[in-house]
Amino acid sequence: MSNSVLVAVDGSEGGNRALQYASERAKLGGAKLIVTYVIEWSPYSFNTPEENAERHVRREQEIERATSSVVEPAAALLKAEGIECETVVRHGPPAETLIKLAEKHGVQQIVIGRRGQSGIKSLLFGSVAGNLVQTSPVPVVVVP
Repeated sequence: MSNSVLVAVDGSEGGNRALQYASERAKLGGAKLIVTYVIEWSPYSFNTPEENAERHVRREQEIERATSSVVEPAAALLKAEGIECETVVRHGPPAETLIKLAEKHGVQQIVIGRRGQSGIKSLLFGSVAGNLVQTSPVPVVVVP
């Protein structure tokens, strides 16, 4: 396992608090941060070839928007503080995708805000943080 921490951001206050917490810990322990944004995406959609092409274009636009408006600004703040970081933007089920990324990068822990942008949906279906706490193979820090 490397000395790295995966931190989930989404542009929300909860994501910002998670980033702040992870950056403070990274300074103390010299950890590398993997700044991650997961765009919720379901592969279970039956579309025509034209709809699939349109969906692909939308997907690429979402990745560009998340990278430029959330992930790159977070990385710039970290780098200004002398913290080593890497950025990742993916589509997929959030908790499952974060776990796969944690395994891929061999991180020691995952840091996530208690409440992100999902709002009412998380009240009905459960939160990403709650799902991670129950299923992650590495420790999860949920920042209030």
